[in-house]
Amino acid sequence: MTYLRTWAGWVYLATVIDAHSRRVIGWAIADHMRTDLIVNALVMAMTLRGDRPAQVIFHSDRGTQYASAQITAFAIKNGMTRSMGLTGICWDNAMAESFFATLKTEFYYRRVWPTLDRATPRCLRTAILATDRGSSTRRLTRVH
Repeated sequence: MTYLRTWAGWVYLATVIDAHSRRVIGWAIADHMRTDLIVNALVMAMTLRGDRPAQVIFHSDRGTQYASAQITAFAIKNGMTRSMGLTGICWDNAMAESFFATLKTEFYYRRVWPTLDRATPRCLRTAILATDRGSSTRRLTRVH
């Protein structure tokens, strides 16, 4: 989960990244950072990928929302295997951290975000898809 500042206050973005394809397959944005935000991103990913819970390993950091009973129950209910990085070791979640850094550097910091409505859903969806297409060796130069 990452924080995005608008003139009206903070908004929060949760993503689900497929580690094999390195593509964002689920995301949710809201003006709160409750666990429901992560559940919404997971539901989007499950809808996109279909029901393959036995093949899913859900890796996250040890943030409060990710370590919550609600997320644990959701993972168990949907047959997901849980994996959590070590406390204080950012490299354990490097794929997500790298994605958020690219998203912010190449798209978010280059625009003005007056309100949550301006940050979602179309503008941020475009940014996620454009950043998702990029690679670590090529800077994002065009957003559709």
